[in-house]
Amino acid sequence: MAIITAKMRSAFPVLAIASCLMAFGCRKGVETIWTAEAKSPDGQWLAKAQTDQRSGFGTDGATTAVYLQPSNGARSPVQVLSFSQNPNAQTSLIDLKMNWTDGTHLEVSYKAHPNLDFQAVKYAGIDISVRDLSSQGENASH
Repeated sequence: MAIITAKMRSAFPVLAIASCLMAFGCRKGVETIWTAEAKSPDGQWLAKAQTDQRSGFGTDGATTAVYLQPSNGARSPVQVLSFSQNPNAQTSLIDLKMNWTDGTHLEVSYKAHPNLDFQAVKYAGIDISVRDLSSQGENASH
């Protein structure tokens, strides 16, 4: 049997309050504020994008993700791109566009200076290219 000291006993209320604040005070929630879809020209693939807005103490911000999934739903969507937006930005939307140039090439363009956090350049034989159309110029990566 463990012996609980006076110091440990006085720490319990502080830990209980801190746990409640973390569980309820910091997590205000996540809300999807934008979605889009683009089907490949051959109809085999579906590109899906969504922007999620987070709110709460220390967790404010938005993320936009792009997923690829076979149109028949045979597999779960796989994330191929992820952007994060500065919580102090004027808008959480990055003006993302998805364009299939053919059945094996998805081109994604965006504006509003997000951080490109993750990029798969190829998935299941599909090339994924990204184009920054912000006012600082047109930079392409492939």
